[in-house]
Amino acid sequence: MSFSIGIVGLPNVGKSTLFKALTKKQIDIANYPFCTIEPNKGVVAVPDERLSKLAEFSKSKKIVPTAIEFIDIAGIVKGAHKGEGLGNKFLANIREVDAICQVVRDFKSGDIIHVAGKVDPASDVEVINIELAFADLETASKHLSKLKSKLKTAALKTEKDDRKAAEFLETKIIPALENGILLRTFDLDEDEMKILKQLNLLTIKPMIYVLNVDESELNKPVEIEILKKEVVIPICAQLESELAELNSDEVIEYLESAGISMTGLDRIIVEAYKILDLISFITTGEMETKAWTIKRGTKAPQAAGVIHGDFERGFIAAEVINWKDLLDSGSEPAAKEKGLIRLEGKIYEVKDGDVCVFRFSV
Repeated sequence: MSFSIGIVGLPNVGKSTLFKALTKKQIDIANYPFCTIEPNKGVVAVPDERLSKLAEFSKSKKIVPTAIEFIDIAGIVKGAHKGEGLGNKFLANIREVDAICQVVRDFKSGDIIHVAGKVDPASDVEVINIELAFADLETASKHLSKLKSKLKTAALKTEKDDRKAAEFLETKIIPALENGILLRTFDLDEDEMKILKQLNLLTIKPMIYVLNVDESELNKPVEIEILKKEVVIPICAQLESELAELNSDEVIEYLESAGISMTGLDRIIVEAYKILDLISFITTGEMETKAWTIKRGTKAPQAAGVIHGDFERGFIAAEVINWKDLLDSGSEPAAKEKGLIRLEGKIYEVKDGDVCVFRFSV
């Protein structure tokens, strides 16, 4: 199961520096707009301290973390929805991702030219969000036009749904987008989400904001009004890039000296996982300890299918125990003796941190 996060922002805000640090991939970074034209892609491991502990418990030969894909999308500029810069191409790339990581510049370096000539995080956020909203407005308006044409000749059995969709777009969605409102802020019911899903709109996608600050500003509270109700992670992309070049012991030493528990990059990866409503279940044994990605609420047969299709088709039951309960028991036999290993059926929703063994027959 693959999920992707698109890294977006104005040119020269630190997107490519962040991406390089995330993936440790050498990519072209230069001090001018549109250096990134084709999106760079990199798959990164999701930090999970449970795996090393379970691997030690099971004496596993290897550890396989779950992963998430980050895509570095070239800088968007004002007027992108009209094709300014290389806007249409970039907006198309954003449509392909599951969630958006918007990088906002708040560092003061005079060596890096800001595309607008000044550092103004609130203005940058507004520019990007308006471009996304206007791109969605064009998509929604075109779809509404098609619906209206269709309704003129629609068969009676399809007219009700099409009329409902047209009214929803015309009275609620298009006015909101005209005012630059992001649709992910709306409380939408299941039927409304079904209408929007087929349009693959940009502003419905989950979003986190990465505030790229000077290292000296890392521990200061975020006081940007437009971001007050958003998920915001302050980082120093240049520092993260330098940390990415160190070995794990050196990184741990830095974190301890700075009094923080995880790097900014790890926080971004973990938060990206959260906003997509993803969780991990784990399989562990002598061969390997491995994390598997599923959507929250996934039932046991479908979780088994992530490992192999035969597991889902022939699903019988799942042996399930919480990872910490397993460790605290000291051994699998002891966990069974305490009744901590449960046998779950087809309606069981797999929980984050479940250690699973699937029984199946084909």
